[in-house]
Amino acid sequence: MSQTQVSVTDLDLPQLAEVKKQLDEALNRQLGISQELSHLSSSFAQLSKAQAKFKACIENVAEITPNNKDKAILVPLTSSLYVPGKLKDPEHVIIDVGTGYYVKKSRDDARKHYQKKADFVKSNLEKLQETIEKKQENMNFLLNVMQVKMSQQRQGAATS
Repeated sequence: MSQTQVSVTDLDLPQLAEVKKQLDEALNRQLGISQELSHLSSSFAQLSKAQAKFKACIENVAEITPNNKDKAILVPLTSSLYVPGKLKDPEHVIIDVGTGYYVKKSRDDARKHYQKKADFVKSNLEKLQETIEKKQENMNFLLNVMQVKMSQQRQGAATS
């Protein structure tokens, strides 16, 4: 069975409405177009926050130097609770590798770890941005074609 491609600009208004209905139904089965775009945008925002946190970690690791040995610091226990401490080993840091696990690494290894994570998130952000833009472009194109066809139909009805 062979399939022929038809340009949407060649379709009349009822056919375009049917195509839009089919697209809406397909997208609604997945999440609904507005929900899907909302979900993708929310994911984009969350990934952006994660990338910012990884970049902040890189900066924080860079601030730890051998000159800071035995200096007073504030150690974060939670995002809002800090306790006083002293920096005993400025050559190593403890990093969060996910799901509640922490690992002791050299400053350079920690920087590399967070840079790798930031780069991974950046590539996912770029892919997600492309997906969002394509979905928006497809829907906008179809809506524009429908508007043109409705306008032509109104003009044809007005001249008749």
